[in-house]
Amino acid sequence: MFLTALNKNLKEKILSVLNHQGFRRYSINTAWLFSEQILRMVAGFFVGVWVARYLGPEKFGIFSYALAFVSIFQGIAKLGLDGILVRDLVKEPEKKDIYLGTSFWLKFFAGIIIFIIVLIVSYFASDNLQTFIYINIISAGLIFQSFEVIDFYYQATVQAKYISIRKMIQLFLSSSIKLIFILVKADLIWFVLVTLFDSISLAVFSWLIYKSQRLPNFIKYFELNTAKRLLKDSWPLVFSSIAIAVYMRIDQVMIKNLLGDREVGLYSAAVKLVEVWYFIPMIITQSLFPAIVSKYNNKQEFFRRLIVLSSVMGYIGLFISVMLSISSYFIIKMLYGEKFLDAAPILSIASFIIFISFWMSGVSRRQAIDMQKLALFATILSAVANIILNFIFIPIYGVRGAALVSVLNQFIAGPFFAFFHPKARENFYIAFKGLILPFKWFKI
Repeated sequence: MFLTALNKNLKEKILSVLNHQGFRRYSINTAWLFSEQILRMVAGFFVGVWVARYLGPEKFGIFSYALAFVSIFQGIAKLGLDGILVRDLVKEPEKKDIYLGTSFWLKFFAGIIIFIIVLIVSYFASDNLQTFIYINIISAGLIFQSFEVIDFYYQATVQAKYISIRKMIQLFLSSSIKLIFILVKADLIWFVLVTLFDSISLAVFSWLIYKSQRLPNFIKYFELNTAKRLLKDSWPLVFSSIAIAVYMRIDQVMIKNLLGDREVGLYSAAVKLVEVWYFIPMIITQSLFPAIVSKYNNKQEFFRRLIVLSSVMGYIGLFISVMLSISSYFIIKMLYGEKFLDAAPILSIASFIIFISFWMSGVSRRQAIDMQKLALFATILSAVANIILNFIFIPIYGVRGAALVSVLNQFIAGPFFAFFHPKARENFYIAFKGLILPFKWFKI
């Protein structure tokens, strides 16, 4: 009798949740994002692997170095407005045109300025004209990041299908062009140009989809006071984005200077197999972000949702890391071929980045709400540690040392900092409770 009653109550609770309007809305939103990202992961990943096999470790290393160089500056052009804009669009939807227009122009002029800075810096940093040209072709795409504000509008209004449709169209075009270039045995410069094409086409499709809904033209809006407030809220995230780019990409820049182009290619091939999984926490946290923000004033419910999110993401990440590490040699040989087999030990180590990043993804989103300065301190600490540790480990252990440093930096930026900094310790407890949640499910 007791079990029958328990099963009946459990069934009623499950049906109640499934039929809840909010749950269904966010589920559909998540489904759209997952569909697009899975397609991007499958099509984009395998096309990328094919490109790497075609170019070989050395040319792929040059290409990867150019991308890494530009990505260090990319966070500045974004101005840290991404999470801030979504937050404000959720809280004040009636001011969406002002928020979108102001953010657009801030990002547009930031993109132009950063493009000029990259042009100057790469002139002195590049050891040959070819690399200099590649870097600046890719960096021109930073200007078109301003149209990303349209994505943030659809995120805030839980209308992911419009983001997904646009990205699916762009993915199809980009992948088709790359495959054609491989078949006709095109030179590396053409694959670099596709990167710029991706930025331009994403911007064009975003604008066309937005205008097809007959929504107001936000480009004509700009409010100085709003711009000042947005920049005041986002400036810590700007430096945080720079620090994140440094500790995520500086390793490839340092590997090129300390070891060479081939080693960059091997390392990039292994890291690509790690980064391909990032879409999972990105989609889940991105889709649920409005729901988490809506409970911000109810601290108990706000923390409960973060704990559940940390638990789910942590165990998904741990499973992926272990499986990827165990099968690294088989995966590298199957995907990249014999030329890239030296990347297998790198993948075996770097795979555990997935666990830490998945596990801390929930509290990382919280930092975008009310802990921007702490996020800045954590990422600066890890960026500095990345540079120092790479100078120590790369000369001794080669590319494997860079992989080990990447794992250590994920740990430093996440649980290490959260535990030792008094103001961030609450985040550590949230993440820790997420790990032990399956053993205490009856208390939640």
